[in-house]
Amino acid sequence: MAHAPGVSELLAPLDGLLPDLEKVYTDLHAHPELSMQETRTAGIAAERLRAAGCDVTTGIGKTGVVGVLRNGDGPTVMLRADMDALPVKELTGLPYASAVTSVDKDGKTVPVMHACGHDMHVAWLAGAAALFGRTRGAWRGTLLAVFQPAEEIATGAQAMIDDGLFTRFPKPDVVLGQHVMVGSAGVLGWRAGVMTSAGDSLQIRLFGRGAHGSMPQASIDPVVMAAATVLRLQTIVSREVAATEAAVVTVGALQAGTKENVIPDEALIKLNVRTFDEGVRARVLAAIERIAKAEAAASGAPKPPELTPLDRYVSVRNDPEATRRVVASFQRSFPAERVREVEPTSASEDFGCFGAEWHVPSVFWFVGGTDPEAYRQARDAGRMGDLPTNHNPRFAPVLHPTLRTGVEAAVAAATAWLAP
Repeated sequence: MAHAPGVSELLAPLDGLLPDLEKVYTDLHAHPELSMQETRTAGIAAERLRAAGCDVTTGIGKTGVVGVLRNGDGPTVMLRADMDALPVKELTGLPYASAVTSVDKDGKTVPVMHACGHDMHVAWLAGAAALFGRTRGAWRGTLLAVFQPAEEIATGAQAMIDDGLFTRFPKPDVVLGQHVMVGSAGVLGWRAGVMTSAGDSLQIRLFGRGAHGSMPQASIDPVVMAAATVLRLQTIVSREVAATEAAVVTVGALQAGTKENVIPDEALIKLNVRTFDEGVRARVLAAIERIAKAEAAASGAPKPPELTPLDRYVSVRNDPEATRRVVASFQRSFPAERVREVEPTSASEDFGCFGAEWHVPSVFWFVGGTDPEAYRQARDAGRMGDLPTNHNPRFAPVLHPTLRTGVEAAVAAATAWLAP
């Protein structure tokens, strides 16, 4: 299918650029960096932006990079890519798989993997910037390319904002972003309104009284207390959230004790909450606090539990009119079967901070990264859960057509404003 005229001219050099972008991607995949440690990745992003002719500023929000490409009068469009990886040991078996370890913020040595596809995001934006830099006759305005740190810990977008993103660079007319997800490679998923859920992570510290494992009567067992709390937390969604509403409560960590015959003094629960409605969110968080305190009291705990927020993501909400413009550009540039309206996802993102705090419209969409035949087989067999999702140690987008599609989508979306 032929692209729209301005998009076609912008994408003309893409075939020649793809081999280089593939090298960028595989290099980034093999050298992932944890949140707020993305110095090597940021250096590559800055190098690519300079080569595209951008004015480049580094160190925004610690490791963030901003490139400004001016090309006459016209709108300003911000394209964003996140850069950080996860403390996950890679099991993809790819020839460019990560073997990297790093020291996290708690001083622990952990494996590191691009298990969420941010390496693909960086390659997409590097490719889009290169194309805009090479084909200035095909567009007018200003491109603002933002490489963001620390999306995985919900602090990177705000860190860039707090470090002067809104005062040091041109205010965009629209903020655009995309994410590789499970889905047939080459297919774009869009929707107006809520695109991703709000996300809250918190820690519950439960207090007991330690004792010898042979003398449980002398203890107030925080392991039992924690186990009872975890089980009771499951009733929030099943018994306190209406079937017409939606929420996810996931306990991701339960830590207590060091030895089988020692009852410890404390237990730690770490959990994550996803919601689409602010009222549901408030009710779920209140229920978590109520249950934790009640289970501690039922166990005779020496003091109430400590509940500590770890991070929070606001929901990503796509502006309806800006979404209409993006989708219209997609429909002019891609076959109809590759542009699909999707349901909101319970994943979360800090992308929404940019548009919400800059008071400009924003649009966020998904790009499928799963081998199309594997996706078809899993769908037809009713085994979609077998496909490795983002954050899975076996998650890795297929290079083609995922790499090309993300570059094409970024260019098509931006030209909905930047066309001459």
